[in-house]
Amino acid sequence: MDEDSIKALWDSYSAEDKNDFFPIYHYLKHIQRLMYYAMLQSGQAPVEPAKKPDEDVDQMIKHHVLRIAETSTSFDTSIYHAKVVRFEDAVKLVNHKDDIRLSPSESVMPFKVARDIILKANDTVAVGSCPCRENVEKPCVPPTQQVCMFVGDPYASFIAEQNPKYHKISVDEAVKVLEYAHKKGLVHCAFFKKETGNRFGMICNCCSCCCLGIRMWNMLAGTVPILAPSGYVAEVSDDCNACGACIDKTCHFFAISMDEKKQKAVIDLSKCMGCGVCVDVCPVNAIQLRRDPSKGDPLDIDELKKQGAAAG
Repeated sequence: MDEDSIKALWDSYSAEDKNDFFPIYHYLKHIQRLMYYAMLQSGQAPVEPAKKPDEDVDQMIKHHVLRIAETSTSFDTSIYHAKVVRFEDAVKLVNHKDDIRLSPSESVMPFKVARDIILKANDTVAVGSCPCRENVEKPCVPPTQQVCMFVGDPYASFIAEQNPKYHKISVDEAVKVLEYAHKKGLVHCAFFKKETGNRFGMICNCCSCCCLGIRMWNMLAGTVPILAPSGYVAEVSDDCNACGACIDKTCHFFAISMDEKKQKAVIDLSKCMGCGVCVDVCPVNAIQLRRDPSKGDPLDIDELKKQGAAAG
Protein backbone atom coordinates (compact mmCIF):
# COMPACT_ATOMS: atom_id res chain seq x y z
CA MET A 1 0.00 0.00 0.00
CA ASP A 2 1.03 3.60 -0.61
CA GLU A 3 0.92 4.37 3.12
CA ASP A 4 3.37 1.54 3.80
CA SER A 5 6.01 3.00 1.49
CA ILE A 6 5.59 6.45 3.05
CA LYS A 7 5.93 5.06 6.57
CA ALA A 8 9.00 3.01 5.59
CA LEU A 9 10.62 6.12 4.15
CA TRP A 10 9.78 8.15 7.28
CA ASP A 11 11.02 5.41 9.61
CA SER A 12 14.35 5.19 7.78
CA TYR A 13 15.42 8.55 9.22
CA SER A 14 16.68 9.05 12.75
CA ALA A 15 15.02 11.71 14.90
CA GLU A 16 17.74 14.25 14.14
CA ASP A 17 17.50 13.65 10.37
CA LYS A 18 13.71 13.76 9.97
CA ASN A 19 13.97 17.06 8.06
CA ASP A 20 15.59 15.13 5.21
CA PHE A 21 12.36 13.16 4.74
CA PHE A 22 10.46 16.03 3.15
CA PRO A 23 12.96 16.91 0.36
CA ILE A 24 13.41 13.26 -0.63
CA TYR A 25 9.65 12.65 -0.51
CA HIS A 26 9.06 15.36 -3.12
CA TYR A 27 12.22 14.47 -5.03
CA LEU A 28 11.09 10.89 -5.57
CA LYS A 29 7.43 11.68 -6.15
CA HIS A 30 8.06 14.63 -8.48
CA ILE A 31 11.54 13.94 -9.87
CA GLN A 32 10.51 15.04 -13.38
CA ARG A 33 9.34 18.41 -12.06
CA LEU A 34 12.48 18.84 -9.99
CA MET A 35 14.70 18.26 -13.01
CA TYR A 36 12.62 20.78 -14.96
CA TYR A 37 13.42 23.47 -12.39
CA ALA A 38 17.05 22.33 -12.16
CA MET A 39 17.41 22.85 -15.90
CA LEU A 40 15.81 26.28 -15.67
CA GLN A 41 18.16 27.15 -12.80
CA SER A 42 21.16 26.18 -14.92
CA GLY A 43 20.10 28.45 -17.79
CA GLN A 44 18.69 25.79 -20.10
CA ALA A 45 15.30 25.76 -21.81
CA PRO A 46 13.48 22.55 -20.80
CA VAL A 47 10.13 21.51 -22.18
CA GLU A 48 7.28 22.67 -19.93
CA PRO A 49 5.66 19.57 -18.36
CA ALA A 50 1.98 19.09 -19.09
CA LYS A 51 1.21 17.99 -15.52
CA LYS A 52 2.16 20.12 -12.53
CA PRO A 53 1.90 19.47 -8.80
CA ASP A 54 -0.06 21.71 -6.44
CA GLU A 55 1.38 25.19 -5.99
CA ASP A 56 2.57 24.55 -2.41
CA VAL A 57 4.41 21.42 -3.52
CA ASP A 58 5.82 23.25 -6.53
CA GLN A 59 7.27 25.92 -4.24
CA MET A 60 8.95 23.28 -2.08
CA ILE A 61 10.47 21.67 -5.18
CA LYS A 62 11.79 25.07 -6.32
CA HIS A 63 13.27 25.68 -2.88
CA HIS A 64 15.07 22.32 -2.94
CA VAL A 65 16.52 23.03 -6.39
CA LEU A 66 17.82 26.38 -5.14
CA ARG A 67 19.38 24.65 -2.14
CA ILE A 68 21.17 22.16 -4.39
CA ALA A 69 22.45 25.03 -6.56
CA GLU A 70 23.57 27.16 -3.63
CA THR A 71 25.53 24.34 -2.00
CA SER A 72 27.03 22.92 -5.20
CA THR A 73 30.00 25.28 -5.49
CA SER A 74 32.09 23.68 -2.73
CA PHE A 75 33.13 20.15 -1.80
CA ASP A 76 32.45 21.08 1.81
CA THR A 77 28.83 22.05 1.28
CA SER A 78 27.61 20.11 -1.77
CA ILE A 79 24.64 17.83 -1.05
CA TYR A 80 24.23 16.25 -4.49
CA HIS A 81 26.97 13.92 -5.70
CA ALA A 82 27.57 11.38 -8.44
CA LYS A 83 30.43 9.09 -9.33
CA VAL A 84 31.14 7.63 -12.76
CA VAL A 85 31.41 3.84 -12.61
CA ARG A 86 32.52 1.25 -15.12
CA PHE A 87 29.91 -1.14 -16.47
CA GLU A 88 31.23 -4.05 -14.39
CA ASP A 89 31.14 -1.96 -11.20
CA ALA A 90 27.60 -0.81 -11.97
CA VAL A 91 26.53 -4.45 -12.29
CA LYS A 92 28.07 -5.17 -8.87
CA LEU A 93 26.09 -2.31 -7.36
CA VAL A 94 22.75 -3.80 -8.40
CA ASN A 95 23.83 -7.35 -7.54
CA HIS A 96 25.34 -7.02 -4.06
CA LYS A 97 23.51 -8.96 -1.37
CA ASP A 98 25.14 -7.82 1.87
CA ASP A 99 24.39 -4.95 4.21
CA ILE A 100 27.74 -3.18 4.51
CA ARG A 101 28.83 0.13 5.94
CA LEU A 102 32.30 1.33 4.95
CA SER A 103 34.39 4.44 5.47
CA PRO A 104 36.37 4.63 2.22
CA SER A 105 39.27 6.93 1.48
CA GLU A 106 38.30 10.44 0.43
CA SER A 107 39.41 9.69 -3.12
CA VAL A 108 36.56 7.22 -3.63
CA MET A 109 33.81 9.78 -3.33
CA PRO A 110 33.20 13.19 -4.92
CA PHE A 111 33.07 15.09 -1.65
CA LYS A 112 36.02 16.38 0.31
CA VAL A 113 35.26 14.70 3.62
CA ALA A 114 34.80 10.95 3.20
CA ARG A 115 31.51 9.78 4.66
CA ASP A 116 30.36 6.27 5.30
CA ILE A 117 29.05 4.49 2.25
CA ILE A 118 26.00 2.48 3.19
CA LEU A 119 25.29 -0.33 0.77
CA LYS A 120 22.18 -2.21 1.82
CA ALA A 121 21.27 -5.57 0.34
CA ASN A 122 19.43 -5.03 -2.90
CA ASP A 123 16.13 -6.83 -2.68
CA THR A 124 14.33 -4.03 -4.55
CA VAL A 125 15.14 -2.14 -7.74
CA ALA A 126 12.84 0.34 -9.47
CA VAL A 127 13.29 1.60 -13.01
CA GLY A 128 11.66 4.48 -14.83
CA SER A 129 12.00 7.11 -17.51
CA CYS A 130 14.96 9.47 -17.25
CA PRO A 131 13.71 12.81 -15.84
CA CYS A 132 16.39 14.72 -17.76
CA ARG A 133 15.36 13.24 -21.10
CA GLU A 134 11.70 13.90 -20.33
CA ASN A 135 12.54 17.60 -20.19
CA VAL A 136 14.37 17.94 -23.51
CA GLU A 137 12.73 18.26 -26.90
CA LYS A 138 14.64 15.54 -28.79
CA PRO A 139 16.23 13.10 -26.34
CA CYS A 140 18.87 10.67 -27.59
CA VAL A 141 17.05 7.85 -25.78
CA PRO A 142 13.25 8.03 -25.78
CA PRO A 143 11.70 8.39 -22.30
CA THR A 144 9.75 5.20 -22.99
CA GLN A 145 13.08 3.35 -22.83
CA GLN A 146 13.50 3.28 -19.08
CA VAL A 147 17.12 3.57 -17.94
CA CYS A 148 16.90 5.43 -14.61
CA MET A 149 17.19 3.09 -11.59
CA PHE A 150 16.70 3.39 -7.85
CA VAL A 151 18.44 0.62 -5.93
CA GLY A 152 17.46 -0.61 -2.48
CA ASP A 153 14.70 0.29 -0.04
CA PRO A 154 13.03 2.39 1.17
CA TYR A 155 13.68 4.57 -1.89
CA ALA A 156 13.07 2.01 -4.64
CA SER A 157 9.74 0.85 -3.19
CA PHE A 158 8.64 4.40 -2.49
CA ILE A 159 9.24 5.71 -6.01
CA ALA A 160 7.69 2.58 -7.55
CA GLU A 161 4.51 3.12 -5.53
CA GLN A 162 4.35 6.92 -5.52
CA ASN A 163 5.61 7.87 -8.98
CA PRO A 164 3.68 6.43 -11.96
CA LYS A 165 6.74 6.66 -14.21
CA TYR A 166 8.57 3.96 -12.17
CA HIS A 167 8.00 0.30 -11.42
CA LYS A 168 9.84 -2.53 -9.69
CA ILE A 169 12.06 -4.94 -11.60
CA SER A 170 14.21 -7.92 -10.69
CA VAL A 171 17.97 -7.70 -10.29
CA ASP A 172 18.38 -9.70 -13.52
CA GLU A 173 16.20 -7.16 -15.32
CA ALA A 174 18.27 -4.34 -13.80
CA VAL A 175 21.43 -5.90 -15.24
CA LYS A 176 19.75 -6.02 -18.64
CA VAL A 177 18.96 -2.30 -18.33
CA LEU A 178 22.65 -1.65 -17.67
CA GLU A 179 23.64 -3.82 -20.62
CA TYR A 180 21.27 -1.90 -22.90
CA ALA A 181 22.60 1.44 -21.64
CA HIS A 182 26.20 0.31 -22.10
CA LYS A 183 25.54 -0.77 -25.68
CA LYS A 184 23.90 2.62 -26.32
CA GLY A 185 27.11 4.29 -25.18
CA LEU A 186 25.65 5.84 -22.02
CA VAL A 187 27.66 6.69 -18.90
CA HIS A 188 26.79 4.86 -15.68
CA CYS A 189 26.65 7.28 -12.74
CA ALA A 190 26.08 6.24 -9.12
CA PHE A 191 24.31 8.95 -7.11
CA PHE A 192 24.63 9.83 -3.43
CA LYS A 193 22.51 12.52 -1.82
CA LYS A 194 22.39 14.13 1.60
CA GLU A 195 18.71 13.25 1.91
CA THR A 196 19.51 9.56 1.46
CA GLY A 197 22.08 9.66 4.25
CA ASN A 198 24.79 9.99 1.59
CA ARG A 199 24.27 6.32 0.82
CA PHE A 200 24.21 4.92 -2.67
CA GLY A 201 20.67 4.70 -3.98
CA MET A 202 20.50 5.46 -7.69
CA ILE A 203 22.16 4.63 -11.01
CA CYS A 204 21.57 7.00 -13.90
CA ASN A 205 22.66 6.11 -17.41
CA CYS A 206 23.68 9.50 -18.70
CA CYS A 207 24.71 11.37 -21.82
CA SER A 208 26.14 14.78 -22.68
CA CYS A 209 23.22 15.80 -24.88
CA CYS A 210 20.36 15.39 -22.40
CA CYS A 211 21.57 14.80 -18.85
CA LEU A 212 22.02 17.80 -16.62
CA GLY A 213 24.91 16.49 -14.53
CA ILE A 214 27.23 15.78 -17.47
CA ARG A 215 26.10 18.89 -19.35
CA MET A 216 26.94 21.11 -16.38
CA TRP A 217 30.21 19.27 -15.79
CA ASN A 218 31.30 19.93 -19.37
CA MET A 219 29.96 23.49 -19.41
CA LEU A 220 31.80 24.46 -16.22
CA ALA A 221 34.95 22.51 -17.09
CA GLY A 222 34.64 20.31 -14.03
CA THR A 223 34.85 23.19 -11.56
CA VAL A 224 31.59 22.34 -9.77
CA PRO A 225 31.99 19.22 -7.56
CA ILE A 226 28.96 17.26 -8.70
CA LEU A 227 30.69 14.42 -10.54
CA ALA A 228 33.71 12.29 -9.68
CA PRO A 229 35.71 10.22 -12.18
CA SER A 230 35.67 6.44 -12.02
CA GLY A 231 39.29 6.06 -10.93
CA TYR A 232 40.34 5.02 -14.42
CA VAL A 233 41.40 6.73 -17.64
CA ALA A 234 41.28 5.51 -21.21
CA GLU A 235 44.58 4.62 -22.89
CA VAL A 236 45.14 4.17 -26.63
CA SER A 237 47.63 1.56 -27.82
CA ASP A 238 49.69 1.52 -31.00
CA ASP A 239 47.06 -0.79 -32.52
CA CYS A 240 44.90 2.30 -33.20
CA ASN A 241 44.18 2.63 -36.95
CA ALA A 242 42.72 6.16 -36.71
CA CYS A 243 39.26 5.02 -37.82
CA GLY A 244 37.59 7.67 -35.64
CA ALA A 245 34.92 5.34 -34.19
CA CYS A 246 35.81 6.48 -30.67
CA ILE A 247 35.30 10.14 -31.56
CA ASP A 248 32.06 10.04 -33.51
CA LYS A 249 29.36 10.74 -30.89
CA THR A 250 31.09 8.53 -28.36
CA CYS A 251 32.97 10.48 -25.69
CA HIS A 252 30.47 12.36 -23.53
CA PHE A 253 33.31 14.31 -21.92
CA PHE A 254 34.95 15.35 -25.20
CA ALA A 255 38.25 13.84 -24.13
CA ILE A 256 39.17 12.14 -27.42
CA SER A 257 40.66 13.75 -30.52
CA MET A 258 42.63 12.56 -33.53
CA ASP A 259 46.32 13.32 -33.88
CA GLU A 260 46.53 13.66 -37.67
CA LYS A 261 50.32 13.59 -37.63
CA LYS A 262 50.54 10.36 -35.65
CA GLN A 263 47.34 8.98 -37.20
CA LYS A 264 46.18 7.93 -33.79
CA ALA A 265 43.43 8.83 -31.33
CA VAL A 266 44.67 10.70 -28.27
CA ILE A 267 43.08 11.08 -24.83
CA ASP A 268 42.93 14.38 -22.94
CA LEU A 269 43.49 12.97 -19.45
CA SER A 270 42.26 16.16 -17.81
CA LYS A 271 38.81 15.54 -19.32
CA CYS A 272 38.64 11.74 -19.28
CA MET A 273 36.29 10.41 -16.57
CA GLY A 274 37.09 6.74 -17.16
CA CYS A 275 33.56 5.69 -18.10
CA GLY A 276 34.76 3.04 -20.57
CA VAL A 277 32.30 3.85 -23.35
CA CYS A 278 35.11 4.21 -25.89
CA VAL A 279 36.62 0.83 -24.98
CA ASP A 280 33.81 -1.23 -26.45
CA VAL A 281 33.32 1.09 -29.43
CA CYS A 282 36.85 0.54 -30.75
CA PRO A 283 36.70 -2.09 -33.53
CA VAL A 284 40.35 -3.10 -33.11
CA ASN A 285 40.47 -3.19 -29.29
CA ALA A 286 43.04 -0.41 -29.20
CA ILE A 287 41.56 1.32 -26.13
CA GLN A 288 41.67 0.06 -22.57
CA LEU A 289 41.02 1.53 -19.14
CA ARG A 290 43.91 1.80 -16.70
CA ARG A 291 43.92 2.85 -13.06
CA ASP A 292 44.94 6.45 -12.45
CA PRO A 293 45.39 7.48 -8.80
CA SER A 294 44.84 11.13 -9.72
CA LYS A 295 41.26 10.21 -10.65
CA GLY A 296 40.41 8.80 -7.23
CA ASP A 297 39.51 5.22 -6.36
CA PRO A 298 36.91 3.07 -8.11
CA LEU A 299 33.53 2.45 -6.54
CA ASP A 300 34.26 -1.27 -6.61
CA ILE A 301 32.34 -3.11 -3.89
CA ASP A 302 34.76 -6.05 -3.80
CA GLU A 303 37.74 -3.75 -3.37
CA LEU A 304 35.97 -1.66 -0.73
CA LYS A 305 35.19 -4.81 1.25
CA LYS A 306 38.84 -5.82 1.13
CA GLN A 307 39.87 -2.37 2.37
CA GLY A 308 37.30 -2.59 5.16
CA ALA A 309 38.54 -6.03 6.21
CA ALA A 310 42.16 -4.88 6.19
CA ALA A 311 41.26 -1.90 8.35
CA GLY A 312 39.45 -4.15 10.81
